[in-house]
Amino acid sequence: MPFELPNQAPRSTPFERVGGREVIRRIVEDFYARIEQDAALREVFPADLASGIERQKLFMEQWLGGAPLYSMTVGQPMLRRRHFPFVIGPEHAERWLLHMRAAMHSAGVDDATTAEIMQRLEPLAMHMINEKDDVPRDPLPPGM
Repeated sequence: MPFELPNQAPRSTPFERVGGREVIRRIVEDFYARIEQDAALREVFPADLASGIERQKLFMEQWLGGAPLYSMTVGQPMLRRRHFPFVIGPEHAERWLLHMRAAMHSAGVDDATTAEIMQRLEPLAMHMINEKDDVPRDPLPPGM
């Protein structure tokens, strides 16, 4: 029996496995559409979501193993500090995760890759909880 090579090499990063930049764009846009419809979670986000949508796309690409565009354009992620202006409780983190999982599903991300990403996102979302913390609530200055 002859040995056959697969048609494609295995995709090594979650960014590649989800389908790259275009799929990240669809995930983030679907996620934010879900946020718009969730009154309990929408109150945590700023009135204008446009900047957040663009930053989320850049962050997700970098965080999942794509180009480091977030760091190149925004700076170091410092996610917890960047979220201090927003009072985030456990229920917000849970709803955020629910909407992100649904957005990945809607974008056609396979179950194994979704599970891998969600396993990494869950502790990150829980780390953003700050409602009982005495933290600075002012946003970071531009360029930080």
